[in-house]
Amino acid sequence: MRIASLLPSATEVICLLGLKESIVGITHECDYPEGLSHIPIVTRTSIAHNLPSREIDFQVREALLTNNALYTLDYALLDELQPDLLVTQSLCNVCAVDKNEVIDIASKLSSSPQVINLEPTSLNDMYATIEMVADATKCESKAQKIIRNMKYRVDTVKESTNRYLNYSPPIRIVYLEWIDPLFNSGYWISELIELAGGEDCLGNAHSPAKTIQWNDVISIDPDVLIVGCCGYDMQRTLRDIPMLKNKPGWKDLKCVKTKRTYMIDGNCYFSRPSPRLIDSLEILNLMLHSNKQYSDSLYKLIE
Repeated sequence: MRIASLLPSATEVICLLGLKESIVGITHECDYPEGLSHIPIVTRTSIAHNLPSREIDFQVREALLTNNALYTLDYALLDELQPDLLVTQSLCNVCAVDKNEVIDIASKLSSSPQVINLEPTSLNDMYATIEMVADATKCESKAQKIIRNMKYRVDTVKESTNRYLNYSPPIRIVYLEWIDPLFNSGYWISELIELAGGEDCLGNAHSPAKTIQWNDVISIDPDVLIVGCCGYDMQRTLRDIPMLKNKPGWKDLKCVKTKRTYMIDGNCYFSRPSPRLIDSLEILNLMLHSNKQYSDSLYKLIE
């Protein structure tokens, strides 16, 4: 089977199922696992690389208001690659090519590929995406083994959390998916926080993240503040941290005084509904309950 993956999380699923050699096309954002650099890139973005965060937000909002495409598919290249399967999503127009465009182009390709649409908003939905891809590629048995292992890891964290909650209340957390402007957390992040023994005080469970005000954070005065900018690694997130630290009342927040303000790699982990959501949960568990102040490779203290 020849597979074109039109979102990074799908590429991760396909590779986890042992089908990396079947991938004939990927997006410009597919960066995991290693060994994808030789695969043709079939998408383009209208947003320039390395823009300031507020400019990125402005361009995204403008595109959504005017129905201009943030991402486009290279029809000619796709037709040349002759995929049997296209894997896409309709969850977020900011994250990947619009599903309707994919369906339209697929109908015109000479290979007449099957189209799978993934739309996860929770951990269970993420498991379901693995099953959908496995069903289309005849890897059902391997998928079930993978999912069983993931659920075992989740249960291990839940056992640890239950022991903690026997003598302490949930940790009050504010999770920010963007700094300029401020966005709360959306979709699966609240679930991960709850599983790790926290309460996502400003999150939108199973719904998109939305713009919030700094006063919302001040009024919560969280025990822990986590910054995981969507699509940013920690190095890029670090560039925006001064804007957060310069906000009025930053130094008075409980989490700042107790040194419980963290940043994580939103691109690798929390932002993508991929199998690495389980890694994200384990990182949260370590962050919230480890005796170590922080682990440089997984998360950093905002100082």
